[in-house]
Amino acid sequence: MKRLIAMIFLVAGLGVMPALAADVAPDELVRVTAQDVVTLLKQEQVKSVGQKKLVELVEAKVLPHFDFSRMTRLAVGKNWRSATPEQKQSLVQEFRTLLVRTYSSALNNYKDQQIQVKPLKLESSETQVTVKTQVLQQGAQPVEIDYAMQKTPEGWKVFDVIVAGASLVTNYRSTFDQQVADSGIDGLIKSLAEKNRQLEEDQPPKRAS
Repeated sequence: MKRLIAMIFLVAGLGVMPALAADVAPDELVRVTAQDVVTLLKQEQVKSVGQKKLVELVEAKVLPHFDFSRMTRLAVGKNWRSATPEQKQSLVQEFRTLLVRTYSSALNNYKDQQIQVKPLKLESSETQVTVKTQVLQQGAQPVEIDYAMQKTPEGWKVFDVIVAGASLVTNYRSTFDQQVADSGIDGLIKSLAEKNRQLEEDQPPKRAS
């Protein structure tokens, strides 16, 4: 899962200025930004700055293209309606942090995977599309990653990712449902927070330059 999340964010990482992103077609946005992030990762100075810097990089360059509020709402599913406003805010923050820390940690294992973005026929009236991509890995089968995206005033935003036919938010929903059933919404928030603390403690040290 960690490697797949790395590929998910790698393909959708931000490489276009936010002011321009609103005018860019979703498949072109993915294509251009993927190329920029791959170039960035290949620079030795990025690989050697340490985990904290990688997290900052993700915060600055990846997050603007994801609608974490909607992703969290979909992942929590029917239990979202019973959460208080404060609980919803905590759920979004912890889920966002989980994905960011998982991704930034996985970037340490980047191995020159190549990204292919399939052309998209976009009608002018469409506000929700799926951008299809393939992650090419040496010595392994390509991984199909599809991005469910919605048009917003700030540009196209990802609200779900389908990896080899499996939805990311649906995958988390089954886990979240069980945690809510066992210990309620607060229990789910606590579980996510504990996972995030563990990921922070497990961060590898800064690499020697």
